[in-house]
Amino acid sequence: MKTFYTFLAFAFLYAVKSQRTPTISYISQEQIKDIGETVEFRCSVLYAPDFPVVWTKINKNVANDQLPLSHGSTLIIRDTRFTLKYDDALSTFRLQIKDIQETDAGFYQCKILISLNNYVSANVELQVRRPPIISDNSTRALVVTEGQPVQLDCYAGGFPTPRISWRRENNAILPTGGSIYRGNTLKISTIRKEDRGTYYCVAENGVGRGARRNINVEVEFAPVITAPRPRLGQALQYDMDLECHVEAYPPPAIVWLKDDVQLSNNQHYSISHFATADQYTDTTIRVITIEKRQYGEYVCRAANKLGTAETSVELFETTVPVCPPACGQALYYGAGVVPVSSGPLVVLVLFITVVMRNFYAKY
Repeated sequence: MKTFYTFLAFAFLYAVKSQRTPTISYISQEQIKDIGETVEFRCSVLYAPDFPVVWTKINKNVANDQLPLSHGSTLIIRDTRFTLKYDDALSTFRLQIKDIQETDAGFYQCKILISLNNYVSANVELQVRRPPIISDNSTRALVVTEGQPVQLDCYAGGFPTPRISWRRENNAILPTGGSIYRGNTLKISTIRKEDRGTYYCVAENGVGRGARRNINVEVEFAPVITAPRPRLGQALQYDMDLECHVEAYPPPAIVWLKDDVQLSNNQHYSISHFATADQYTDTTIRVITIEKRQYGEYVCRAANKLGTAETSVELFETTVPVCPPACGQALYYGAGVVPVSSGPLVVLVLFITVVMRNFYAKY
């Protein structure tokens, strides 16, 4: 009789055990790793010796994108970076991934298959730290007109989410004030020509050295002209250079005029333009061997699609040659040529000329 009761007890325990639903007693917490590191996921199960346990990778960015990795204690994916170990004493399945890549990020699901449409599962997420990469939808370059509002955008991918900051070349002050602005969008309510130049979008998240994009901002504006020396004197028969400094973008057409007549290169004038940058041009007109009719007002005029500007330079007569450019010229007296190399020498030659004229007038 005792044996009969013992048999009933074992039968009852077996029936109770067989009726218990398989469950997952432990799943690893969220994992955050750098590229190249190793990660291990653990999944412990109860009451599942006769049920298959599988690991599956789920792409969180694409619906229904699942990749089976293992079945039971067997790894089914052909990738030497993946290994699977089963601890029978703890009923724990350990999935290990070496040399983590960015594409390994996602959810890893441990699942107990009970029947065709019945299963128990638990997920663990792997997040892979990635250095910032500035997105293609960020601003690359801009050409705008002075006075317009301007918006510079900068977006970056990576994990953790990168922080965006803005700077100018040589740490110049930003139009918004200060040398650094933080945020994805830099807004300039009314851009000025002084705001042109290179802007830096910097993305940082503590992984790697960060990322930077140079954004060139060109500002179109009407010409602005200045004359460094608005009045210049020179003696007859000597050369003199008249100068103007032009600031404009796009680069302007520049002309010199006298008495409303446009001047050109010939035996009386030599015109030159020297661009020091896209926005700056220095222009010079040399008046050659000055004659009486060449004294007066000269106009320097610059024009581009946004407007026209001009300024004047007056050339007046002096009795003593001005050096330079007279210093390197030759002074003509009679049929001879006297080289002039300094101011005192010019004065000496003029003094001798006057004395000789007086001498011949007496005799």
